[in-house]
Amino acid sequence: MSREFSQPGVARRVVRRTQSRMRAHDGLSLLRRAWRPAEPQRAILLVHGFAEHSDRYDGLGSWLAARDFAVHAYDQRGHGRSEGVRCHVDRFDEFLDDLQIAVDLVRSEHPHLPLSIVGHSMGGLIVSAFLNERKPDVIAAATSGAALAVDGVPQWRRKLSRMLRRMAPQRSIASGIDPSGLCRDQSVVQAYIDDPLVHRRMTFSLADELLAAVVRTAGSGAQVQVPLLMLHGEADEICPARGTRAFHAQLRGPGHRLRIYPQLRHEIFNEPEREQVYEDLAEWLVAREG
Repeated sequence: MSREFSQPGVARRVVRRTQSRMRAHDGLSLLRRAWRPAEPQRAILLVHGFAEHSDRYDGLGSWLAARDFAVHAYDQRGHGRSEGVRCHVDRFDEFLDDLQIAVDLVRSEHPHLPLSIVGHSMGGLIVSAFLNERKPDVIAAATSGAALAVDGVPQWRRKLSRMLRRMAPQRSIASGIDPSGLCRDQSVVQAYIDDPLVHRRMTFSLADELLAAVVRTAGSGAQVQVPLLMLHGEADEICPARGTRAFHAQLRGPGHRLRIYPQLRHEIFNEPEREQVYEDLAEWLVAREG
């Protein structure tokens, strides 16, 4: 599918929107999406958050593709149109394994283009852990509303999560996410509520693995070896901005940047000010190529 976009200051571009499949190490089939310009100058891989799917990034993908980014994304295992038990993993590392496969595929399709990765929410946690533990060959990375704070989760709940996970790892519980906390654009909130591919529950195993992953990742900022842009809405009540601030404070070396948007909620890529966020992201990524 090809679409034309006309935006102020940008010549009319044809963006080709494609879907394909990739195979995970354990055999699961994961949906891939791409937004491709005619002559890409750089490549980017988007990693979505908990309960959602890659098609929710059509606005961002189309905007970036109109500015010569080859944009790729995938539905994480157990999410969207990918296979797997809904909102479940046996091990958090399965997310990292899938991301590595996606990175390798994008690099094989664009061997001569600079490649960056961007993760939102749970995807921001995954990207942060990936940077620390896998040391990927990318020129830069960015996070949006990263899930990097667990100080609001009481110790008793963490212990309960571990116990229930041992008893019934694939039994699901309500995620507790309030859709009104996503953003101030009510049409986006309603679309999220009405979306049949958005799931409001997670398994005990995923809940326990996420909590453990935040604990092991939140203090690892000093291990990140590529420039990292960390974006967050100050009014985010789903993933508090303090986790992003604390992680950014640990980063070492040049090129890192922290940007907190005062009134924005969790999904800064969907807020009314979204285009400013898009521009901040694109400008920073392009600057890393120099």
